[in-house]
Amino acid sequence: MNHILSRLIMYGDMPEESILMQLADICGELERGSDWVRLKTRVYKQVKRILVVATDYGFDENLWQNYLTFVLMMDENPFSLTCEKIGAADGASVNHFAKNDFQAFFELFHYDFTYLEQMLKIDCFTQLSNYHAIRKPELMYNRNVSEKVQALSRRLAAAENVEQFFEGVTGFYRDYGVGMFGLNKAFRLHCPENSTQVEFKAINNMDRVVLDDLIGYEIQKKKLIDNTEAFVEGRKCNNVLLFGDSGTGKSTSIKAIVNEFYDRGLRMIEIYKHQFGSLSNVIAQVKNRNYKFIIYMDDLSFEDFEIEYKFLKAVIEGGVETKPENILIYATSNRRHLIKENWSDRSDVVVQNGMHQSDTMEEKLSLVHRFGVTINYSKPSQKEYFNIAIQLARRLGVTMPDDEIRAEANKWELSHGGISGRTAQQFANYLAGQQV
Repeated sequence: MNHILSRLIMYGDMPEESILMQLADICGELERGSDWVRLKTRVYKQVKRILVVATDYGFDENLWQNYLTFVLMMDENPFSLTCEKIGAADGASVNHFAKNDFQAFFELFHYDFTYLEQMLKIDCFTQLSNYHAIRKPELMYNRNVSEKVQALSRRLAAAENVEQFFEGVTGFYRDYGVGMFGLNKAFRLHCPENSTQVEFKAINNMDRVVLDDLIGYEIQKKKLIDNTEAFVEGRKCNNVLLFGDSGTGKSTSIKAIVNEFYDRGLRMIEIYKHQFGSLSNVIAQVKNRNYKFIIYMDDLSFEDFEIEYKFLKAVIEGGVETKPENILIYATSNRRHLIKENWSDRSDVVVQNGMHQSDTMEEKLSLVHRFGVTINYSKPSQKEYFNIAIQLARRLGVTMPDDEIRAEANKWELSHGGISGRTAQQFANYLAGQQV
């Protein structure tokens, strides 16, 4: 195996502790006659690591080939990043180096572990190549990644030569991209202490909700769809603020938009207020990628003593550096103007520093003007609430007559926080749970 990995050029920067590099080193030591007991222990450690990856992503059938496919999908190098943007250009010189690497991976796909297993008296790799995974609930693994890895793994396993292998990998890069952004829909930020760098953490198993799951709010949904459609197609579009009553579907709408436009290159990065200082670093890391990014701020609001809104204003519009065209900001808030207003803010009284209070209020309110599209999600009327409750109950298989559902829904909202889509969903879940 060592002689195969030593030929890698574009994909050759694997860390020494990676599974592939460790297995190659084990094979080399075995050929040199090293202690087989110690080598067996090292093999078991790497097999366990493959099983951990397989469990995290729900791999099945041939875990060795699944793992190699995952490595190819995640390797961000000049060739894979170029393919992400424009595909593999015919006749490009870099293709020669890439095909050299793919020839190596083609051989690894069909690597014969018989010698290793016979010498160490193990059958680990035979088991890995004919694996039958325990069926797991979706919440236990990243189904989106699992499906893509297994589909490409089967295609690469069926490739008869390096040309077909090349077409399979580069086609995936073109259609989905490379690295975590190619495989996942949504991300959170991890900001290590005492570091200016930010790390993206994939959000596994994001709600598979679509806009049709949100009953009503057709005008609001159309505004959101139209703006997002323009965004993914490269046309002019705006930052969006979804504001209004709690439990009306603002956050659900944004999650649904990401699900519906994911296959067209849309990704979401969720960021919290205390992380706004890292916004410029986030933008710097994603501005040259071939995806459209929604920076998502849920339940955005500021108290009168908080000043993070000033930084957000500069990042959205007004800073020295132009905001990249592949980034938009979508925010939800229960407040129309995002920032708590005091009655004193409306009084044109001169304060000690010489500024008018009304000037202070204007500075605060100018934040909302940075959002070119504002969409109001108000709580439903009682008639709309009953309609939502009935439709949600029917989707969950509830057979109770409509009149009884209305009567029970009325009792429910009186003791569960009032009328809202969230209340209707909770009520429908309750009814479904009571059915025998």
